[in-house]
Amino acid sequence: MTQPTVEQPVEALPPSLPPQLSPRAIARARRRQAAGRAWREYRRSWEGMIGLGILVVFVAVAVFVPLFIPASELDVTKATGTPFSPPSAEFPLGTDESGRSVLALTLWGARVSLLVGFLATVISVGIGSVVGIVAGHFGRWTDSALMRVTDWFLVIPFLPLAIVLATVLGPSLANIAFVIGITSWPGTARIVRAQALAVTSRPYIERARALGAGDWHLISRHILPNVVPLIFANTVLIVAVAILSETTLAFLGLGDPLRVSWGSMLDAAFTHGAASIGAWWYLVPPGVCILLVVLAFTMVGQALEAVLNPRLRGR
Repeated sequence: MTQPTVEQPVEALPPSLPPQLSPRAIARARRRQAAGRAWREYRRSWEGMIGLGILVVFVAVAVFVPLFIPASELDVTKATGTPFSPPSAEFPLGTDESGRSVLALTLWGARVSLLVGFLATVISVGIGSVVGIVAGHFGRWTDSALMRVTDWFLVIPFLPLAIVLATVLGPSLANIAFVIGITSWPGTARIVRAQALAVTSRPYIERARALGAGDWHLISRHILPNVVPLIFANTVLIVAVAILSETTLAFLGLGDPLRVSWGSMLDAAFTHGAASIGAWWYLVPPGVCILLVVLAFTMVGQALEAVLNPRLRGR
């Protein structure tokens, strides 16, 4: 008589996943479920929802501002107002030194400030993530060499280095984004390296290596998925720093002279003596916008950190 076969225990699938799905479909469904749980956890944070609402408003303004305010209102030769005119029905936020609407300048400035902030963040996070993952995974002399380069960037003051690079490369949006990104990646590299070292030391990495997995397989299938949440949460905070850095460089006169940003508005206001003549309407709008955007990114970043770190959820 044949002995009955003993079936091996199989991990039960979630009730919403039918058993006939392929392994990839099951993995995608589990990722969607994890994303849904993360979103439900994020919605519990009132400060995170407020920050997200503020960001949605600013991004919508930056995207759709050409539909209700033409770019011709930024042209100095087509200005119709009186220089430094206070707020009125025609100009709700007053005018600048050339008679242009401060409201139009502020709304169009959101496009440049947010664009430079996002581009600089992509560069910074990209470089920092690659350096951190490679250093944490390979270790030894690769880790030592990359961390010495990272330390070199960390010890150099950010502002002088950014000023020198911006002066050498020239004033343009791409150059400003590159300067900010190339000088702000070491913090991301350090954070990602620490997480990569923790993941690399786990037993399943050793088992995968013993079964013949190569470096690319280990990085793409095991290390990267474990550090992506940390990278995502850190990215939100870096955007705020990048926007502040763009504002600082533009205020120092190193921004693109052909584009209007919040930093260039503050630079023009101080250059033409808006503070001394009491033209507060020229100084307050860009300053408040910078404050709100940076505060919103910070609130979203803290909420995401609480979602990704269970130890912070009850605080």
